[in-house]
Amino acid sequence: MAAIEIEHLTKDFYAGFWRKRPIRALDGLSLRVEAGEIFGFLGPNGAGKTTTLKLLMNLIRPTAGSARILGQPVDSVSMRRNIGYLPENPYFYDHLTPEELLTYIGTLFGIRQPVLRKKILELLETVGLAEARKLQLRKFSKGMVQRVGIAQALINDPEVVFLDEPMSGLDPLGRREVRLVISSLRTRGATVFFSSHILPDVEALCDRVAIMNRGKLLELGALLDILKVKIQGHEIILAHVQPAVLEALRPMCEEITLMSDRVHIRAATSRQAGAIVSQAVSGGAELVSVNPIRASLEEYFFQEVQKS
Repeated sequence: MAAIEIEHLTKDFYAGFWRKRPIRALDGLSLRVEAGEIFGFLGPNGAGKTTTLKLLMNLIRPTAGSARILGQPVDSVSMRRNIGYLPENPYFYDHLTPEELLTYIGTLFGIRQPVLRKKILELLETVGLAEARKLQLRKFSKGMVQRVGIAQALINDPEVVFLDEPMSGLDPLGRREVRLVISSLRTRGATVFFSSHILPDVEALCDRVAIMNRGKLLELGALLDILKVKIQGHEIILAHVQPAVLEALRPMCEEITLMSDRVHIRAATSRQAGAIVSQAVSGGAELVSVNPIRASLEEYFFQEVQKS
């Protein structure tokens, strides 16, 4: 069973004085997220990411289409016991401490106090706030509030976790800690659906990604499959290259870099790479490696958004 199913989901907002002019924020989105996946939902501002998450959380109603989580409609009350949610800009009662806030939320989920106390300490340790658990939230930085938000999204051991820009406001150390938290969710079999504009984090974590722009789905698939088709050339590494051989290779190469006792060569095509290797080896050079040069997710993302 898919953890998340979205079919032709559409959302219009209305602008103007009489609110008669429709603005399409989401346009017929369809996708499935399998149980246990870490799924990245990408797009520039205004792409429809937060609108999609609000629809999945039943915070707003769709104009058309439908969505199901764990096989149930998004307005199912019983299903909500099994999901966690971090909004884009979390706001909590700032007179509370993290400990008090998590106690309040855990109590709403019906978690028993002895279990809840242990769970709260574990979560605050995980997000790096154990020493700040007695401080009021009004004294917290944006990054610290974000960490509290991640903790509250996990208080009920959810089967599906929705995270809207979870790395927002975090320093590099905080981002690393959140990546570890998300990876640990995969280990215990949870499904993670998260939007982010920090593409290296998405590339490091996700099994599959969807790329959105202007409310429409541009690309959907496994990261390895998406980036596999975006080979930008080949890198050849040679050792023991004689000066005369190197000079003979120069006209054939896109780029040559000398690094210590090795030569790094960039070839535009696989045919060009084969010719370079053949000539270099016949001239006495040692072939160390030949590797395709693939676009990063960040490069691919910008190409797709610009095309649309």
